Amino acid sequence: MTLPIVERLREAATTLQEERVSMRDIAQAHGPEAHGTLLLLLAMPCLLPVPGVGTLLGLGMVALAVAMWRGQGTPYLPHRVANLELSRHWAQRVLQGLASAYALAGRHAKARWSHLTGPTWHSVIALVVALMAVIVVMPIPFGNVLPSLALTFIGLGLVFKDGIAVLLGLMGAGLAVSATGGLVLAVWLWGSAWLLA
Repeated sequence: MTLPIVERLREAATTLQEERVSMRDIAQAHGPEAHGTLLLLLAMPCLLPVPGVGTLLGLGMVALAVAMWRGQGTPYLPHRVANLELSRHWAQRVLQGLASAYALAGRHAKARWSHLTGPTWHSVIALVVALMAVIVVMPIPFGNVLPSLALTFIGLGLVFKDGIAVLLGLMGAGLAVSATGGLVLAVWLWGSAWLLA
């Protein structure tokens, strides 16, 4: 399952000709949409330092979380997210990043603890996806990295039915919440001290 998608994504990255590439085009190169693949597609660009991308894709992840919560089997990219354009350079980076993620997962991921990827856990995962999306949208320098990595692990876990990967993603989400909460608290305390000084 892994090799064809890795080759397809790498070929798509090397053959891009357009100066601007939409998320719709990247999704078409990626293949059929499902919860896991769409989560990967939305999380991967958030790892890159592209201004404004995290905000729009974060809203797309919220829409995906709602679809997962409702048990919708066939998710789709919201219109505004699908029309988001990246430069050819960043689109190639996204496609190569997706290819690398699938290649790495193909060597290590396997169907295990599959109950963590089943419908009974989709509500929990949906809540975590929504929470990570909120953190991604927040204007915190480099604040996208931890939640996006957590979502990448969850997405790979859903694709490969690997509960271990989902569990790693949930642990990463906990770390992202702790780091963000600590940063917000530090800023609040510093701001309070500055105002009272």
